Amino acid sequence: MAMNVLSILDLSSEDISTIIEDAIRLKEERRQNIPHPHLSGKTLGMIFEKSSTRTRISFEVGMFELGGSALYLNPRDMQLDRGEAIGDTARVLSRYLSAVMIRAHTHSSIEAFSASSAIPVINGLSDREHPCQILADLMTLKEQFGRLSGLNVAWVGDGNNVCNSLILSSIRTGMNVSVAVPPGYEPDSECIRRAEAEGSVRLCESPLEAAEGADAVYTDTWISMGQEAEEKERLASFMGYQVNAELLKRASPECIVLHCLPAHRGCEITDELLDGPRSAVWDQAENRLHAQKALLLSIFGAEKKIN
Repeated sequence: MAMNVLSILDLSSEDISTIIEDAIRLKEERRQNIPHPHLSGKTLGMIFEKSSTRTRISFEVGMFELGGSALYLNPRDMQLDRGEAIGDTARVLSRYLSAVMIRAHTHSSIEAFSASSAIPVINGLSDREHPCQILADLMTLKEQFGRLSGLNVAWVGDGNNVCNSLILSSIRTGMNVSVAVPPGYEPDSECIRRAEAEGSVRLCESPLEAAEGADAVYTDTWISMGQEAEEKERLASFMGYQVNAELLKRASPECIVLHCLPAHRGCEITDELLDGPRSAVWDQAENRLHAQKALLLSIFGAEKKIN
């Protein structure tokens, strides 16, 4: 397995299967209060250029439960904020830490850090991808349906970083991904090209088309961090892209609803669906913890079969 996970494609199909299997096992051990300190003595540095709820807490708790430790690193408190080259920071942190997770404004920053790092680097979010979120999503789908291959997943809303990773995941999982986004908010063209060549992605003209026969309908906020100035324009553009009961009539009777949170209730999704029986959103959020713990085990080369 690759040391660095900057993209979901840095993981093979076998890697993803193992991570999901281990994550489900770790989740059950946690439920039964069975300790699993497999990463005793390991330290994860966490660099946050963007604020976070789920990413910070799940990684920090995850390292604690695995017997290691996590160190929160705010760039404003480091020499990065005073102009130190990111490569120099990477070289120094490589002497102190066991691995680094970065939640960055730009994907290029993570790539630059990774190029100079001697320790594993995890993309905790960038403007291009969010592989950690997708691992939790795949775990949730596996729990709900017992499989990934052949599942039909509809994305409705903004063609953002999560959408990009979902599209690329079709290459590794055999899922069919349908995407409905307003004009001008399309997913990354290279991600689409890769998935069209190696996976299964379909760009749809409307949310109704994307949701047809879907096993899962997935959405995200229309206004992400840093896009607040575009709120009025975005709200106008995304009218008609709400995930609601009417849309789910087109989906499979067993269809579940996914949202990576935070949610703007009444905008991209209704309260009725977010809190209703078809919502897997809260399992999905919890699974960030378990999937990332399994990812950390794989990255650190811990024993993959957890007894």
